[in-house]
Formats: sequence, C-alpha cells, structure tokens
Amino acid sequence: MYRLKPGIKKDMVRRWALPDRIFFGYGACHILAGVYLAEEPLTGFYAERIIPRGDAPGGHMYVTDGTVVFDYHGYSRRERLLAHHRKCWSTDCPGWDCDIETVDFPILGAHALNARKMLGPDQYLFDAVSRARAFIARIPHEDRSARLRQN
Repeated sequence: MYRLKPGIKKDMVRRWALPDRIFFGYGACHILAGVYLAEEPLTGFYAERIIPRGDAPGGHMYVTDGTVVFDYHGYSRRERLLAHHRKCWSTDCPGWDCDIETVDFPILGAHALNARKMLGPDQYLFDAVSRARAFIARIPHEDRSARLRQN
C-alpha cells in the first residue's frame, strides 16, 4: 500500500501533482466515485464507504454493484478490495476495524462532503471532476468488469 509523505494532503500544489492513481486513492476517492455514478459507464453501481472505527485512518469510497467494485485500482472483486484494505490498515494500525456503509448523501456536494471531513470538487487546486472524467474515460469498462464476473 502506498503512503503519502507527510504534509502532501495539506499542500494543494503537491497534492494536485500526484499521479492520478495516488490522487484518487489517497484523498479524492469520493470525487472518482461521484463522477463514475454521474457518467455511468456501467449501470447498477452505487457508492459505499469504508469508515474506520474510532479515530483511525483508512477511510475509502468506491462504487460497486455488490460483486465488482471500481476505484483508483480500476475494477476488482468487492471481497478482494475489502480484504486488501483491511490487511493493509491492520498491518499499520493493530486492531484496525471498520464499518461499510452505503453512501446516502450527494457525493459531489461540498456541504455533505465537508461535514464528513472530505473536500468538495471545487476545493481542489484545479478541476477534480474533469480529472476524474479523464481517468474514467481511459478504462475499457465492459472488458474489465466482464473478466471479473467470469472468475
């Protein structure tokens, strides 16, 4: 699992300069999820959040149809993503645990995001929504998700 150097998330210029996968994996996953649902490259997906218990780090948002997920990794099986996330955070934070919740708020709404300690799409250095659209557009959605469903 990748770890950001201290201070990058608070430095808007350094944060924006991160490669897309790191940008969307470590602080802007909710923007990617919201844009995915708005663009709807595949139907039947909804957003879920990994919410660490207590004050632990490790929150994450992704979209899923219940079997397949899409996030900064691309497509994977839901149980694999959750197991990987749990393993990585448990290694760094012994006793780490989380809850999984279906997102029931406007994912791209700044007010709803700020209330949950996330930045709204217009609170990044540049246009995070356009960046997410470009990231999503590079992926062959049908092919990648179909391969996962065959296994």
